[in-house]
Amino acid sequence: MNDKLLMTNYLMILKSTVEVYIHGTIESSNEDVRKILKCGLDETLSHQARVFDEMNSYDYYDINNINPDIINEKYEELTEEN
Repeated sequence: MNDKLLMTNYLMILKSTVEVYIHGTIESSNEDVRKILKCGLDETLSHQARVFDEMNSYDYYDINNINPDIINEKYEELTEEN
């Protein structure tokens, strides 16, 4: 496997882990458990940001900004229907 594929897969795992931590944190009825899950969430978010930054530095992550005109056109379409 190449580095880009490995990092992409790892980033996806981190994103999935964030989802688990979020749900566990908001659903927990025990304050101690909530604190532990929140700590894990914060650490995973920090790690995800570092992996993303590393991928971005190697141009492994393609960032596409949407043209504001396209957003405005879509907004107009959606508001006209209602």
